[in-house]
Amino acid sequence: MPRKPNYNFEKRQKELARQQKRDAKRQEKRDRKQGELSPEHDEPQPQPDSDPNAPPAEQRAEL
Repeated sequence: MPRKPNYNFEKRQKELARQQKRDAKRQEKRDRKQGELSPEHDEPQPQPDSDPNAPPAEQRAEL
């Protein structure tokens, strides 16, 4: 005779997965909100290997 499926275990696993997904989504929202509030994330940082005196890419294309 085959074993009876343990539906409670499957249900609990689904609930845990759902909770983890919700927590991850909340964490992403929190991180995005923190990013909006911090001023250092507003301006893009220049590449370390680029020339700091060089004009931006838009101006270089026109030249």
